[in-house]
Amino acid sequence: MLKDVITLDCIDIDLKGKTKSEIIDEMVDILYKNGKLNDREEYKKEILKREAQSSTGMEEGIAIPHGKTSAVKIPTVAIGISKQGVDYESLDGKPSHLFFMIAAPENSNDSHIELLSKITTLLLEDDIREALLNAKSKEEVLDILMKNAEKDNENSSLNQESNNNNDSYQVLAVTACPTGIAHTYMAADALLKKGKELGITIKVETNGSSGVKNELTKDEIKNAKGIIVAADKNVAMDRFAGKNVDIVGVKEAIKNPEQLIKNALNQTAPIYHINSEGGSSDRFAKKPKTGVYKHLMSGVSNMLPFVVGGGILIAFSFMFGINSSNPNDPSYNAFAKLLNDIGSGNAFFLMVPVMAAFIGMSIADRPGFAPAMVGGLISLNSGGGFLGGLIGGFLGGYITLLLKKVFSKLPESLDGIKPVLLYPLFGIFLTGAVMYLFIVDPIATINTGLSNFLKNMGTGNLILLGALLGAMMSTDMGGPINKAAFTFGIAMIASGDYAPHAAVMAGGMVPPLGIALATTIFRNKFTADEKDAGKTCYVMGLSFITEGAIPFAASDPIRVIPSCIIGAAIAGALTMAFRIQLRAPHGGIFVLPIVNNPPLYLLAIVVGSVITAVILGFIKKPVNNN
Repeated sequence: MLKDVITLDCIDIDLKGKTKSEIIDEMVDILYKNGKLNDREEYKKEILKREAQSSTGMEEGIAIPHGKTSAVKIPTVAIGISKQGVDYESLDGKPSHLFFMIAAPENSNDSHIELLSKITTLLLEDDIREALLNAKSKEEVLDILMKNAEKDNENSSLNQESNNNNDSYQVLAVTACPTGIAHTYMAADALLKKGKELGITIKVETNGSSGVKNELTKDEIKNAKGIIVAADKNVAMDRFAGKNVDIVGVKEAIKNPEQLIKNALNQTAPIYHINSEGGSSDRFAKKPKTGVYKHLMSGVSNMLPFVVGGGILIAFSFMFGINSSNPNDPSYNAFAKLLNDIGSGNAFFLMVPVMAAFIGMSIADRPGFAPAMVGGLISLNSGGGFLGGLIGGFLGGYITLLLKKVFSKLPESLDGIKPVLLYPLFGIFLTGAVMYLFIVDPIATINTGLSNFLKNMGTGNLILLGALLGAMMSTDMGGPINKAAFTFGIAMIASGDYAPHAAVMAGGMVPPLGIALATTIFRNKFTADEKDAGKTCYVMGLSFITEGAIPFAASDPIRVIPSCIIGAAIAGALTMAFRIQLRAPHGGIFVLPIVNNPPLYLLAIVVGSVITAVILGFIKKPVNNN
């Protein structure tokens, strides 16, 4: 029932916020104060994450921020009305007046998502928006929505399966937005309503957060004149090969459904093709293949579970003694050997080949996976290590791309054997040959030289290196610079040098811990919400989650980011000065017992955090918490 997700206590017809940020805070507060959220900051973080993908400010004065997360206790829609209007970065550049903030629990069932989404579709009607803007009470807002929801039900995308009893639709469509809560269904309903007005039979498949609904069948696709794909994320495209397909963003379907339907009827969109290598030719498939950084992050992100799980198991084995996994050592412990065998002999062993494989796959789709993985394994077995694995991943991916171009000249009758025979055979051979003949020996020499260089660095240079790594960790807090430092630290662990990653982890823990301390010590410099968020920062900082500082950095970057960089750089420098070694790639305070000198490592982190807190306390201006 609609009344289950809209309640009077979550309606405010006189919002006070004057900026997008203030409106989001105000709406989140409505949900939190009325018991709809488990964790205010976590839900707000999800809202901001969605806004970072693209603004949820629509045309006609509407904004629909939304998030699906475990921080939501009860599925709810908070409704707010701003009489003066707010710049919410809307599609038409005009102020937004109507705000519908959707809160969906992570385990929402289909009915919850459908009800939440249904509300947003009501806003497509001019008279409903006008009535809401002129409402004089919460009760009137609720009454408008309830009455129109019943009237609108027969035209909803959630109730369309009975609209046609055969496999013949003139137009088919697919809608999908990144979170699958609001825009997916608004686009579907806009197309369905316009289709009904034009007398066109149309079916819309929705790729929402609760799964695919009204899935298009083979016969329906075969019989349709044209197809509309209004999506901002990947959807299944190969089924549309040979059809006229108009591929647009999801907001285009909301804004201009009539033109899209007419284009489909007139078959003006280009014919959709899939390439002979099994990859899609659509714009979504190309997104992951733009830029070296994206390929690298694909490899690193898929490698991390092996690094974190395996690395911590190895580190735990050292708690029984550095040589406790060696059966010939007096400190031998069977459990320590088990931990080390799992972590080092298996999980950690796989990290370089897995990283290389996913870099190759990011570059050349599935055909690039095997050659790149073999390149990474050759590097691992030949002394090329982490750096050689990076090269093997890119080499395998780009060699596969080259093979795709070469083999594209073969007859179409041979298309079936390309992915199962030609690509793996020639890809693995060529990648392996290049690695053995030209790559692994020079890279092994570089790795040995770098390791020796770091071991022989004087104290002053080590301190500078630690400061640099610490500063990098806090510069963009999870972005490319942060990831570069983190990846360097992992590479050093893999090569047997455990000092650099100690600086990396210390530098990553300082920003959230320093901010948390500042909110505790300098309470008059932070709002009530920021002080609440500061408590969360303690946990995130202790867990080595630098991203906990992002909300503070985003709201006041000029003061927060330099403060964090200074504190993190000092922490990193101190770890090097103290000759701290850390064998675990992650874990924060929980792996403190396995560093070679826990008290000094803790001191470095505390000093850096206190410095960040003190700088913030002095340079931030007092706020009015009344």
